Amino acid sequence: MKLPFYDWYRNLVRNSKYRWLIVAGTLIYLFSPIDLLPDMIPLIGQIDDTVVLGLLVAEVSSMLMDRLKAQKGKTTATVDGTPAEAVDVEAKTIS
Repeated sequence: MKLPFYDWYRNLVRNSKYRWLIVAGTLIYLFSPIDLLPDMIPLIGQIDDTVVLGLLVAEVSSMLMDRLKAQKGKTTATVDGTPAEAVDVEAKTIS
């Protein structure tokens, strides 16, 4: 199922050129008194805020998880904070 607004928002947040602008705009929208659906209407007024906040949290957490997975694959052994060099050792069994 295609969700045009979700796809548009996701692409903008994942684009590093616009990421912080979109995050800041989302936070401004959430805290501003101007809304698509007025907050004075019970329940209906909070729907747009909840959807936008859900989108923001989902995308930011997804980006953080992707970054953690990428960093986990690049980890190397360290000695005193500097990367350690690999040492090739020939093992011999003693009988």
